[in-house]
Amino acid sequence: MAPKLETLTSDPAMDSIDPILHTLRLVPYAFLRPPRLRLKLPSLTLPSPMTTYSLALLTYFMVVSGIVYDVIVEPPGIGSTQDRATGAVRPVVFLPGRVNGQYIIEGLSSGFMFVLGGTGIVLMDLALDRNRARSVKVSFASAGVSFVVIAYVMSMLFIRIKIPAYLR
Repeated sequence: MAPKLETLTSDPAMDSIDPILHTLRLVPYAFLRPPRLRLKLPSLTLPSPMTTYSLALLTYFMVVSGIVYDVIVEPPGIGSTQDRATGAVRPVVFLPGRVNGQYIIEGLSSGFMFVLGGTGIVLMDLALDRNRARSVKVSFASAGVSFVVIAYVMSMLFIRIKIPAYLR
């Protein structure tokens, strides 16, 4: 079954069976030729591995820092509490007692510790490369172990500040 003429054309002037109108529409364009354009398609190059790694690390930092929480809830950057003995106001970085809440600086510092630990694991992996010099491998391994230990100790300290009776 052949399609109907109405479905093939959307221009109402083309539906006319008048030969003069048809000639007026086709004759001016019969001797014109489209130009030969030598357009090059844009070629997209892949980003370098270091760029990809940097973007992945930045995304990881943003996610574990709680940027989404900070945008939705809009907590203060840092808190304050009044000292009972002196009455002076002291700054507080960690929101005590609330596991589901955070100040902005608390999230950023925790996220930095997680990224530091992840970078330490990457450095330890780079230390296993056989094509590197021994001194470079030792440097990567020692820096990687140091980063992981610092990140773990600081993260545990952050948790103990946030939840005073945690693991005691």
